[in-house]
Amino acid sequence: MSRRVEQKTQARQKKVAELRAAQLRAERRKRLLIAFGAVAVVVLVVAGLVVVRLAGGGKQTAAGPSGAADAQIVSALAAVPSTTFDQVGIEGVQGGPASITAPALTASGKPKVLYIGAEFCPFCAAERWPVAVALSRFGTFGNLGTTHSAGDDVYPNTPTLSFHGATYTSQYLAFTGVETTTNEKVDGQYAPLDTPSAADEQTFETYNQPPYVKSGGSIPFIDLGGKYVSSGATYSPEILAGKTQAEIATALKDPSSPIARAVDASANLYTAALCQVTGNQPGTVCTSTAVTAAAGKLGKS
Repeated sequence: MSRRVEQKTQARQKKVAELRAAQLRAERRKRLLIAFGAVAVVVLVVAGLVVVRLAGGGKQTAAGPSGAADAQIVSALAAVPSTTFDQVGIEGVQGGPASITAPALTASGKPKVLYIGAEFCPFCAAERWPVAVALSRFGTFGNLGTTHSAGDDVYPNTPTLSFHGATYTSQYLAFTGVETTTNEKVDGQYAPLDTPSAADEQTFETYNQPPYVKSGGSIPFIDLGGKYVSSGATYSPEILAGKTQAEIATALKDPSSPIARAVDASANLYTAALCQVTGNQPGTVCTSTAVTAAAGKLGKS
């Protein structure tokens, strides 16, 4: 009898042990499910944020297209009213062209404007707008592109133009626009695009350093006929955040717009410098109120 009791006791203990083991396994499964569920929620949230950013959410995402600039954008660059230029003046412009002593920079018998930048660069993205607006007062662009700065840099996806493959026709000036790289990485490096000529590379290396500019090697670098140089941006790229190229072009004519107050004001300084290069031609541009006032504010190296 005692043997049977012992066997029953052992059987119950075994059953209890098996039950406890099953409960422990169930508890572990429950904890794992909770943990995996939490991880899944985090993954979904992160994925949602990525989708929002890629789809255009947030102030720093540009919705504008890359490719050939729309004819309306190109027209808007040249159609800023003189009254708008006069109203914005040059207030708020940071830096700008500084005069230098150097041999004249020319091409085809005309003073040459040299721009060297890169499509990934947010400061280049900002500065192309006033450079293009100023040059549009002296001539006409062809084959302008639209693009944006890199998405993984400061001021990501700043909407802008591209001078890659662009042409420029003017009776007063020649223009060379060099975009050294794209805004996309290949094997960790931005893909190469334009290669400056040996002469343009020499201009860049010589005058993109003190005492001609405040800090060496910055882009964008702009040489205006060998008389003025500019390096970096004259306003914050943040002003353009979240806009399309078409929206920026439309805003250029509105003197109350922060975009016009930044872009057109910087363009006034570039225009004043270009007028010094062209011998104050064309007169209708170079004798305007804004340009005359800006001429007195051109920086010194």
